[in-house]
Amino acid sequence: MDIIVNIALKSWSVMAVMAPYLLLGFFVAGVLGAFVPVSFIETHLGKRGLWQIVKASLLGVPIPLCSCSVIPVAASLRKHGATKGATISFLASTPQTGVDSIAATWGLLGPLFAFFRTVIAFITGCICGITVEAFTPPAEESGNGCDDEHCPSCSPKKGVHQWKQVFAYGFGTLPREIGRALLLGIVISGLLGALVPADFFTQYLRSEWLSMIVVMGIGIPLYVCSTGSIPIALAMLGMGLSPGAALVFLVTGPATNAATIATVLQTMGRRAVTIYLATLAICALAAGWLLNRIITADVIFEHIEQHTAGAGRFEQICALILTGLLLSAILPRKKESCCHDH
Repeated sequence: MDIIVNIALKSWSVMAVMAPYLLLGFFVAGVLGAFVPVSFIETHLGKRGLWQIVKASLLGVPIPLCSCSVIPVAASLRKHGATKGATISFLASTPQTGVDSIAATWGLLGPLFAFFRTVIAFITGCICGITVEAFTPPAEESGNGCDDEHCPSCSPKKGVHQWKQVFAYGFGTLPREIGRALLLGIVISGLLGALVPADFFTQYLRSEWLSMIVVMGIGIPLYVCSTGSIPIALAMLGMGLSPGAALVFLVTGPATNAATIATVLQTMGRRAVTIYLATLAICALAAGWLLNRIITADVIFEHIEQHTAGAGRFEQICALILTGLLLSAILPRKKESCCHDH
């Protein structure tokens, strides 16, 4: 019984720290989802060149597309004539972050970690896109074009209900998309924090590079969302992993999974898949190594202790609201589209 109580307390502590930031992130995500249509993204990514790739990564970092949403959007980008480099750039940067994930990272792991994670998402998107485009002959970049009048990207809906869409998407669709993963991540964090010894990783994975490679091997095939992976990364830090190893998990986990790899294989070919995975792995390891030179786990835990100690009535209320929101979001409902309409 004591173990169950300890797990519950650890999980609730994580929830209370994340809740205010995550609720703010949901609202901003709703604004972006309602006012930034997919068609806006697609019109800027149709030519080869560095600027197109940079724009794709810049657009991908804040846009709140979950692992479910980003796959069809990336396929749509390619269908509408986006280059392979721009499509890969968007596909690499988008799942790693999103305004909700950035806010939650800030709340749980601190502003420095959140800033570094956001910058790395942008840089990895650019590098992956540049590398894929460098190995793609111009002849393979012929745009397909789209003249389907029923395509939501070609014929976006307009009206006076955009602010309703802000709340419908930010506090309805988005929690349904990431709710299960987020709750699972919080519970896993509580389980690991309560049951696994604090020196678990330092006992068996003392090498900095070995720990990052092992975590990367776990993250690449694992299906996790950018927000749900945050409490898992925190639990890994609690077991003795370095901040760099935690970052490697946060990069590779959301940006790679079987569905993403299959989509790249189908739309861009085997060579693009190989280059994408190899480039992302190298970028993740380099970013992890660099982060270990900038920040220590002690700084992160000091941030967490300050927030946990200062968690008052407001944070507890936010945690209750977030819990209710996530629980209601995962309840069975009528079948509906995974991705929202713009």
